[in-house]
This record gives sequence, structure tokens and C-alpha cells, in this order.
Amino acid sequence: MTRKTITGFSNPTIKFVRSLRDKKHRRREARFLAEGLRLLTDARAMGRVPELLLMATTRDPHPLIDDLEHAVAAAGGEVIEVPIDILAKVTGKDNPQAVCGVFAEWDTGLAAIDRNAAPIWLVAQALRDPGNLGTMLRTADAVGAGGVILIDDCVDPFSVEAVRASMGAIFTQTLAQARWPDFLAWLREGPGQLVAASLRDAVPYRGAAYAAPCFVMVGNESRGLPEEYELACDLRVTMPMRGRADSLNAAVAAAVLAYEVLATLG
Repeated sequence: MTRKTITGFSNPTIKFVRSLRDKKHRRREARFLAEGLRLLTDARAMGRVPELLLMATTRDPHPLIDDLEHAVAAAGGEVIEVPIDILAKVTGKDNPQAVCGVFAEWDTGLAAIDRNAAPIWLVAQALRDPGNLGTMLRTADAVGAGGVILIDDCVDPFSVEAVRASMGAIFTQTLAQARWPDFLAWLREGPGQLVAASLRDAVPYRGAAYAAPCFVMVGNESRGLPEEYELACDLRVTMPMRGRADSLNAAVAAAVLAYEVLATLG
């Protein structure tokens, strides 16, 4: 197995990898970065192997790193050793982890969704915070959801921040992106209950009549869901606010609803 060693920041490969922190370059190259042994191990377990693996020259030996290196080599990828300061430059972190990978993006069209593959799906409309998206992906994984569908202008799910926040769930969950009219048309082509937290003609979220496959939808962090989106829902539910806050964080609301749906559907 052949490894390359790169020690210069001006190397074209290092410049390419670093450029993937920018959305414009990610879109052009259809590639993204994932950092850390756990994320890369989760990706390998799901059949996704990085095309390019960067490893710190000062890394501690670990059998999972060895397994990852063998998998990349077997898939025809490239393995490169670099000083830790180059990894810091590439990832944008002062204390980067020992491994970083470049992955090819995959199809995120609605056609990739099998609505009957799981009883619960999470839907986010105009979500802007990568941490919230990462939390939703982790929640989807935790409740056994089929995946997360991003509606309208959401944060880039392949950004370094969103991938990091997902703690590997970006690789375990089906991910789709669509505009609202296309999503609604797709949803109405088959079974699927669209549910949202709302104050408009809503019923208590505990004990509501959830039905599989259930699509739990949350809106933008500051604006919530547009009125027409709420009106298109099959079920609108409300959660009690016993303090002074008038709403929950979008990702927290999705988690609360998802676990209630899980309890109902089993």
C-alpha cells in the first residue's frame, strides 16, 4: 500500500481539499469534507469510503485507522500523510483530529426516498443553522427515521459544520433536497401524513392521531413555517410552553415530536 507525504501548504492537493470548506467549490466539485475517525468509520460501515484520506503524521496507531486506510486503497483512493498544521489549515480547527476524508456527494433527489422504508421522516423547511441540521440528522438516526428531507433554501448539508454536527448521521440517514411544490406533489403521490407544530387549529401533540409514514416538519429558526405550508399539513399539533418562551428551538421541536410519533407508532 502506497502513501504519499505532503508537507507544503501550497501543494495543489492541499489547496483543493481546503477549498471544499467553501460552498461554491463543493458544488462545483460535488465533493465534501468529513473529519474524525468516528465519522469516517461510520461512513465506511455504510459503504461510503473517502476518495482521498489525509492522515496526520503524528497520529497514534489505531486499528480503525488501519482498516480505513486499507478500505480507501482497495477502492482506488489516495492516502496522504500530512503534518498536523496542514490538517488544521484544511479543517479550520486549531486542534484537528487525526484523519480527514474527501467524499463524493450523492444523489439527494426525492427519487432516492422510499417512503415505506421507515415509519418516521423528518422534514426541515428553510433551516439555516448547520448545528440544527446536524441535530436533526442525529435525531432521525436515534428514532429510526428513514431520513431527513430539506425543503427550500436550507443550510448546505455537506458543509464542514453540518457534517461535523451530524456526528456521522449524515452517512446513516437518507437525505433529500427539494422545493416545496415538488415535495408536496411527491408526498401526495402515495401514503404519507404531514405533521407540523402549529397554533393554527392544532391538537395537543401527546396522543395525537399519528399515522405511518409520518413526515414531521419544522420551519425556519426565526420565522417558523409559512402559513400555506401549515395549512397543507394533515395534522397540526401544539406543545405546551410553561415558561416565558413562546417556541422551542427547531431541532428540539423536531426531536420532541419524533419521539412522540415513535411512541405512538411503535
